[in-house]
Amino acid sequence: MIYNNKDYKSLHIQVNDGVGFIAFNQPDNENKINLSMANDIRAICEEFNFSSEVNVVLITGTGKYFCGGDDENSVSPEISDQLRNEIYRMQNFRVAKSLLNIDKPVVCAINGDAIGHGLEIAMCSDIRLAVPNAKFSMPQIIHGSMPWDGGTQLLPRLIGRSNASELLMTGKTINSKKALSIGLIESVIPKPKLLTEAKTLANSISKLGPIATRYAKEAVLKGIDMTIEQGMRLEMDLNLLLQTTEDRAEGLSSFMDKRTPKFTGK
Repeated sequence: MIYNNKDYKSLHIQVNDGVGFIAFNQPDNENKINLSMANDIRAICEEFNFSSEVNVVLITGTGKYFCGGDDENSVSPEISDQLRNEIYRMQNFRVAKSLLNIDKPVVCAINGDAIGHGLEIAMCSDIRLAVPNAKFSMPQIIHGSMPWDGGTQLLPRLIGRSNASELLMTGKTINSKKALSIGLIESVIPKPKLLTEAKTLANSISKLGPIATRYAKEAVLKGIDMTIEQGMRLEMDLNLLLQTTEDRAEGLSSFMDKRTPKFTGK
C-alpha cells in the first residue's frame, strides 16, 4: 500500500510488508526541519503508531543529508527573537515527542549528515545504521544556544555522560567511525547498500510477533529509568501479559508443528 504522498509534501511515505517507510524529502534544503515538515512528521508518526498495517517504522532521508538541522528561514524575521525561540521550542518538542511515542520498533537509515535537530531525530529511533561519510554534531552551543528537542537527555542515555558532554558542550563534529565506537550508531554500511540492508532489517523485525517486539521496546525504554528490581518486575509483568495473547499461542503451536508462525498482532 502506498499512502497519499500529497498529504505529506515534505516526506515520502510508503507502507509495505508491515514496514512504514518515512523519507525526509527536502534534499535541496538539506532536509532541514521547518514548520511544514514538523507537522508532517507529527501526523505520520501518529498514523503509523495506530495503523494495524505497520509493525516497524523505517526513517531515512533523500539526497546527501539525513537532516541538516532546523531551517532558520521557516520563521518570519519580523517577530521578536524571544517569540521565535519559543515557536522553535514548541515545534521541535512536538517532533521528538511524536517519534518517541511510536511504540513499535523504529529503524533509522542515516544516509548522510545528521546535524543538531537531525541528530536528535535519529536518536529517537531504536536502531541506527549510517553511511561511512556521515557527520554527526550538536552545534547549538556554538551559536549560543542548546538543544531543546531532547538532545541533552537522549545523548547521555545512548553514549554515556562524558561522551555526551563533550559533544554538547563543544559542538564538535564526529564521523561514522567515531559514532560507531561510542555507540551512537550500530552499523556502518556503504551508501549503495544502506537502504537495502535497513529494509531487510526492518522486514525481519516485522515478521516477528508484533506484540512481543512492542513489549520488548517498552521494557528497554522504561527500564532505563528504573532500578534493576523495578525493571525486572516490569519485564515479568509484560511477559505475563504476552502469555494471554493469540500470538503467543501461535508461537508455541508453530514451534511444536515445526512451521513458520503466522502472527496477527492479537
